[in-house]
Amino acid sequence: MQVGAIRIKEIVESLRNFSRLDEADVKLVNIHDGIDSTLMILHNNLKAKPDAPAIEVIKNYGNLPKIECYPGQLNQVLMNIISNGIDALRSRQQKPDVPPQMTITTETTINKTVRIRIADNGIGMSEQVQKQIFDPFFTTKPVGKGTGLGLAISYQIVVERHRGQLNCISTLGEGTEFIIEIPQRQSDANQV
Repeated sequence: MQVGAIRIKEIVESLRNFSRLDEADVKLVNIHDGIDSTLMILHNNLKAKPDAPAIEVIKNYGNLPKIECYPGQLNQVLMNIISNGIDALRSRQQKPDVPPQMTITTETTINKTVRIRIADNGIGMSEQVQKQIFDPFFTTKPVGKGTGLGLAISYQIVVERHRGQLNCISTLGEGTEFIIEIPQRQSDANQV
């Protein structure tokens, strides 16, 4: 019972940190807290299932300063990208002999931006699919399983709201990597 109570406390704290309902403005935040909260919320989806192994998450966190961002919106981006990665790893019929893995890497750049790289070793995407993934209503999921809005909204949040970049690199049969890059300070980005 004590373990269950601790788990519930962690989930509630993660949900509160993730949603940041009281923080609609730009705030200084630790981006790793947002990633960890997202992973805590998605913990059940990462666990082993009767028909699928657990998804291993490898965190390569760099030494990041607190960054100025819209935390609730950035957490939404993390949720969309990590959830899509989990879905891709769960539908990996072509690679049953390779354990599913997601790697999250954070680093600063010489341009005073923060880069978040979220990579999976799933089945990847064709070039044609890659060209459309940020288009509204485009989805590769079966009917009823996805709206095709998650990545379109994520692109808008990163590029328009945070003056950053969101890119995708994928090789069919090898996996996919999303790269989020945003300025450390939104005030610096607005002067560009």
